[in-house]
Amino acid sequence: MGVCMDKEDKAIESKLSANGKTLLEKRYLLRDAKGKVAEKPDELFRRVAKAIARVDSSYGYSVEKTEDNFYQVMADLEFLPNSPTLMNAGTELGQLSACFVLPVEDSLKSIFKSLQDMSLIHQSGGGTGFSFSDLRPEGDPVRSTEGVASGPLSFMTIFDKATDVIKQGGRRRGANMGVLRVDHPDICKFIGAKEKEDMLRNFNLSVGVTDEFMEAVSQDRDYALVNPRTGKVEKRLKARDVFDRIVICACQTGDPGLLFLDEINRKHPLSAIGTIESTNPCAEVPLLPYESCNLGSINLARMVKEGAIDWQKLQKTVHTGVHFLDNVIDANKYPLPEIEQRTKQNRKIGLGVMGFAAMLARLGIPYDCEEGIATAEKVMKFIRKEAVQKSVELGEQRGSFPNLPRSTLARDYPAMRNATVNTVAPTGSLSIIANTTSGIEPMFALTYRRNVMGTRLTEIDPVFEEMARKHGFYSTQLMEEVAETGSLQNSPNIPENTRRVFATALEIQPQWHVRMQAAFQKHVDNAVAKTVNLPHEATEEAFREIYMLAYRLKCKGIAAYRYGSKAEQVLEIGGTGENRDDSTATVKACTKNGCE
Repeated sequence: MGVCMDKEDKAIESKLSANGKTLLEKRYLLRDAKGKVAEKPDELFRRVAKAIARVDSSYGYSVEKTEDNFYQVMADLEFLPNSPTLMNAGTELGQLSACFVLPVEDSLKSIFKSLQDMSLIHQSGGGTGFSFSDLRPEGDPVRSTEGVASGPLSFMTIFDKATDVIKQGGRRRGANMGVLRVDHPDICKFIGAKEKEDMLRNFNLSVGVTDEFMEAVSQDRDYALVNPRTGKVEKRLKARDVFDRIVICACQTGDPGLLFLDEINRKHPLSAIGTIESTNPCAEVPLLPYESCNLGSINLARMVKEGAIDWQKLQKTVHTGVHFLDNVIDANKYPLPEIEQRTKQNRKIGLGVMGFAAMLARLGIPYDCEEGIATAEKVMKFIRKEAVQKSVELGEQRGSFPNLPRSTLARDYPAMRNATVNTVAPTGSLSIIANTTSGIEPMFALTYRRNVMGTRLTEIDPVFEEMARKHGFYSTQLMEEVAETGSLQNSPNIPENTRRVFATALEIQPQWHVRMQAAFQKHVDNAVAKTVNLPHEATEEAFREIYMLAYRLKCKGIAAYRYGSKAEQVLEIGGTGENRDDSTATVKACTKNGCE
């Protein structure tokens, strides 16, 4: 047994990059009482596989066979679950979900209950989303004290400070999504909140916009601000003035993004149960209050065989991923009884992808072309079809999610295990472990430095190095040049098509970023986390066009980031002289690792 385990460990070690090993040791591998690493990567995957497979005994399945299947897809870096599952499965803590949304109602009791609940979730490794839209605006009367309300932003600062002092699961900083509806009287204060240095550092901010507002922007009309306490119109503003304020602040600070609330709720299969007002920190999972969701990602870079997509392998991996994530719901130790109840009523899961850009590179397809968009749609449509098929199968075998009769899914499916099945997460940390590109992002740079929990990691894109060697243009001099700039575009000796295939995030025109997000969103029932990364010189007009295009293409949200507009970020392009940070090929919020 020991010899076998050593072989497994060596096989896994050979697939991991140096940075993947560093990250596993720093954040994922279990430690002994003295704080020393007490687990190898193969033991981590075996621990997780065993804990999640154990659920099958309740349904009459072979636990041993399931455990081996789960272990193999993780050990081969073909599928990885979200970080809390890797960290906590098979441990006493046992909290396995990454994504939570909590309610914030207009009373001190509700506000501070949510604060307490947030603290427990962060402590267990999860990230939280909130809508503060029900809170009365600043200056509104408070009858019980004969005083006036301090408004949503003042309470958000309390949540932010609490997040500062709670380190997620001992290994992760907390992360929050803060949402305010565009028709809230305090919306202008919210939009500009991050103009003040160090304000709400543990929050991503998103303005919850409506169709009515976006149409008012297009038609240059006024729109109403409504007091949530009274339901009365307080005043009217020019929609374009507010939209311009959003654009200016996003360009300068990286926040806020937009959530398209009407599109989210139109596509929500449980609209009869409640209205979605917020998402998890990186906006890939819209959730009802007290819902949680666990995520997992398929490494598309490993779904290519001899220059073509291996559809059979992808199908098998999708089915294993859905089975795994459904088991997580039963294996989970929930931080709150309300969350357990609602999560098990709806059984939402989020199976997504990482390594999409690496897959395109292996196929020889540029990211920013019609073939790239068509490939995205083809791949995600296939994943969705197979994920739904597996969820139907599990529903027939294990029982449907209890709220199926109240969902729109009941029209087409007599059995369905999960209310939602697909999500595209940023996968910032998971992609380091899997040694691939993040989520559906283009390659950020061919070489770059990544900041993870205070550790700086230098990375060379593995597919670029692989292709350079395969096609005969690898040289030490080229690697040094690329390490300096992070780009191939100034290397005339490299074939033009190769330069196109390896175009990086900042070199790709913004409309291709948005179109790619929309292509995936067509076949995703939750949402898609993506950042439109822009060069430092990007203008406010670029942000304006990005936000309007995302709305027209029916994205559920949008986030854009101008290179260098945050002081502390995840990725840095290499080189001497200017050593600026960049927000990464993950959504800006995910600098806090709260959503994967």
